[in-house]
Amino acid sequence: MSYKAIFDKYKTIAVYGMSTNPAKPSNYVPAFLESAGFIIIPINPVAKEIVGKTVYPKLIDVPVQIEILDVFRPSEQALDVVREAVERKKANGDIEVIWLQEGIINDDAKKLAEENGIQFVQDRCMKVEYQNL
Repeated sequence: MSYKAIFDKYKTIAVYGMSTNPAKPSNYVPAFLESAGFIIIPINPVAKEIVGKTVYPKLIDVPVQIEILDVFRPSEQALDVVREAVERKKANGDIEVIWLQEGIINDDAKKLAEENGIQFVQDRCMKVEYQNL
């Protein structure tokens, strides 16, 4: 599926590792996506609220359907994040796309996601790709 097709089809994005710091990409990229009409759900184990939104400590805690999981975690943590996403998909039937932000690459995570029917993008910024369309 093309990036355009992903952006056209899916509107609910859980942001794993969303930051409270507006200077960090893990804050301003999701804020931009929200301004473009997407629904943003912050995932962060320590924050309670980010950009006026309730923050969930884990993926499994999110009470609504997630279509895209946007990941802002180091490459070496991506496999654990994908494992968590696969468990949620098995339990809830959601999470259609996992998107690792620019600079985040993990081929084991990619393999696990794809084996479980989840589209996978890595080393690409959602904001940049959306603006390129």
